[in-house]
Amino acid sequence: MKAMVLDRPGADLVLRDVAIPEPGPRQALIRVLACGVCRTDLHVVDGDLKEPKLPIIPGHEIVGTVIATGEDVSGLEPGQRVGVPWLGHTCGACDYCRSGSENLCDAPGFTGYQIDGGYAQYTVADVDYCFSLPDGMDAARQAPLMCAGLIGYRSYKMAGDGRRLGLYGFGAAAHILAQLARHQGRDVFAFTRSGDVQAQEFARELGAVWAGDSDQEPPEPLDAAIIFAPVGGLVPAALKAVRKGGIVVCAGIHMSDIPRFAYSLLWEERVVRSVANLTRQDGHEFLALAAKAPIETEVHRYPLTDANLALSDLRSGAITGAAVLLP
Repeated sequence: MKAMVLDRPGADLVLRDVAIPEPGPRQALIRVLACGVCRTDLHVVDGDLKEPKLPIIPGHEIVGTVIATGEDVSGLEPGQRVGVPWLGHTCGACDYCRSGSENLCDAPGFTGYQIDGGYAQYTVADVDYCFSLPDGMDAARQAPLMCAGLIGYRSYKMAGDGRRLGLYGFGAAAHILAQLARHQGRDVFAFTRSGDVQAQEFARELGAVWAGDSDQEPPEPLDAAIIFAPVGGLVPAALKAVRKGGIVVCAGIHMSDIPRFAYSLLWEERVVRSVANLTRQDGHEFLALAAKAPIETEVHRYPLTDANLALSDLRSGAITGAAVLLP
């Protein structure tokens, strides 16, 4: 099969012919129909995340068709469409797994980081972390739901149920959550890179009641804010924007250092919290909601061989919505 392979952090991906993997016990071989390009992929490729398996095939927003299964697999059949997310394996035995917090597992495996991912024509995945998806839909539009949607939804839950929600960094995750929030009757305030008129207009088209630069204050205090941009300096800005008792959620897996800020920004029972990975329950809840809303993803399609270009466009902020690779 063809695959885009990372040999060392900081290097371009290399197109290679590699053997089609074989599914082991409780695994499925999947023909990749589409794979989203996530900011976490950038953190893997750029070396921000320090413990990748090398060489590695990146990609964890995978939509594909089951081709074959290994031993001890039930409930998953050849021909079935599935989605594969970032969290690709858990131990099932640690205190976190046993208490329903599998996203904090002590011995996890992450797709496209420790487990070869979807920048390829085929991949193998743990059947316990395959989500059933409906056939007949555009696979490219489904792909961003598998991380931008899933991790975004976990962040959304942690932000509480306040009416006024701020989204810092209006990319793949924010454009999905904005639709869910509007469907549920919430007011969305979108914060973008300075002067990014295109992203601000896109946010308004999706129902945002206000859109502006990330260093601007919203016209009214927010109940909660979610930070998707990997910029630590946005934490004090978001704290300043939320009301007393408001919540600031840091949704990324990596963020630049948070600068010192006055205690007065945190006082009055404001909360700062991070989000780590996802649980399967998050996935089932979100995919059901996404179908009801319904959520329409904005995607930019690239052939698999243009993975480096897609990553570069994401890095530079040239993409409105989500980038997706098509094998």
